[in-house]
Amino acid sequence: MDTGTSGTLIRPRREALGEYVAALESGWSPANVAGDAVVRAHLAAIGRDADAFLESLHDPEARGAPIALPDGTNVPRLPGYTRWIWDGGFCGAVHFRWQPGTAALPSHVLGHVGYAVVPWKRGRGHARRALALLLPEARAVGLPHVDLTTDPENIASQRVILAQGGYLVERFRKDAAYGGQEGLLFRIPL
Repeated sequence: MDTGTSGTLIRPRREALGEYVAALESGWSPANVAGDAVVRAHLAAIGRDADAFLESLHDPEARGAPIALPDGTNVPRLPGYTRWIWDGGFCGAVHFRWQPGTAALPSHVLGHVGYAVVPWKRGRGHARRALALLLPEARAVGLPHVDLTTDPENIASQRVILAQGGYLVERFRKDAAYGGQEGLLFRIPL
């Protein structure tokens, strides 16, 4: 099944859902934080109502339910959406969120952009390409820059960010909801 061309971002849709489910069932998670819980939640939501699940991944008006953080705290949803990374098959996901009128993010939001590539397609430039394709969309909502965070040992992710003109802003402690671990904050000017 080909629902896109090589190296594109697609809006999550029914025709590609089977490959997404297969990736989840293999143990891959679209989230770098609370991965197993996200996998279970996504599979359950797809089982209940696949179309509603797909719609929930595109919420630029922040109309969805509050977000549950890893520590169980509920916080208001920010505008945002997910795109699937596609090369003729499912490669991973890139997520974008923002606050209208400002580049600032609440302390519990670990960046404007997050991405995850399935293990069997890593090392092929998919994350780098996905981030490059998403940056014009961030510019279109009026952001002067995007912030991204990564763990200090995630060298591959740091290379992806640096390849798009990102630079290290600071080392920081993640919000308590995420366990207070050390992280690296990067910024990409738009």
